[in-house]
Amino acid sequence: MTDRLDSFLAGSYVADEVHELRPDYRVLLIAVSGLQPGVSDDDSEDLLRQAEAATADALQGGKPEDLPHIAAWREAYRAFGSKPQRTRNSVEALTRRAETGLPRVNRLTDIYNAVSVLHQLPVGGEDLDKYQGSPHLIRARGDEPFDTSAGGELVVEYPDPGEVVWCDDKGVTCRRWNWRQGRRTQLTDETTSALFILDALDPMTDEQLLAAADDLIAHVRRLGPDMQVASRLIGP
Repeated sequence: MTDRLDSFLAGSYVADEVHELRPDYRVLLIAVSGLQPGVSDDDSEDLLRQAEAATADALQGGKPEDLPHIAAWREAYRAFGSKPQRTRNSVEALTRRAETGLPRVNRLTDIYNAVSVLHQLPVGGEDLDKYQGSPHLIRARGDEPFDTSAGGELVVEYPDPGEVVWCDDKGVTCRRWNWRQGRRTQLTDETTSALFILDALDPMTDEQLLAAADDLIAHVRRLGPDMQVASRLIGP
């Protein structure tokens, strides 16, 4: 199984035009299998409460956009033409929600949301078994399909040309770098194999990025005593 995970990650890439946009961008991909799926539980609830308390300490009455890594992601969004006050990067969106209460979704989602807030970096979670091919980060042509919902109905949208998007061989899995994930690959209560995407820009260091990854893996391990893990760091 580890060979399968290694092969999946080996096929992943970040397009040169993304690194031209932000030469400081690094991504740590973590693929895991052998998970025991489930709904939110006491452990994930405790972790979310820790994240909510940490947000209050970090902000101390200030604004989320003043936190260094959130500010860096706002600049990255502006670089490809997105307005960060309208489409917020995922760590900013969660930090804002933490002030009044983070969402409770399922054990896997709760864990990576809490780690995102605690370490102040965008973290995505995807159902690895729903992928077709390996993930790649590109600047969109504008004709790549993205499945989402609007008004309670499933719809297909398309990214703006030049938008930074995560894709697999079938279409877009996450729009605007780390803004909104698609429905096809989202984590569910039945997910047994997952891909986690940890995004970093300066001033976040590689050491801080790896510490966030270690924390995430430690929490996820309790969901499967025989869990297999593979990871890959992609930089410029």
